[in-house]
Amino acid sequence: MEGHSFLDRADPRAGSTVKAAPAQVRIWFTESLEPAFSSVRVLNQAGRQVDKGDGQVDPSNLKLLRVSLPPLPPGIYRVVWRVLSVDSHVTEGDFTFRVVP
Repeated sequence: MEGHSFLDRADPRAGSTVKAAPAQVRIWFTESLEPAFSSVRVLNQAGRQVDKGDGQVDPSNLKLLRVSLPPLPPGIYRVVWRVLSVDSHVTEGDFTFRVVP
């Protein structure tokens, strides 16, 4: 299993319910990522992208992928990610979190 980059942890946590919408979604992976080929998007229940479009690998931590969010209304949001690890393996996935008033 070595060499593939897997989701390590996320903030907000996958499947979590938060009382205030986060300012950004951050996802940590088990391997360093290739910044040019890694992406993350946040979608609302209608499937529309609601993040600020600035998803990127953190320059100071190549295992961290993050994207900024505007103030989000209550609802369920889906985080969709696709990453290329430095050893050229692509992994992708998604998870949801809920914002409640």
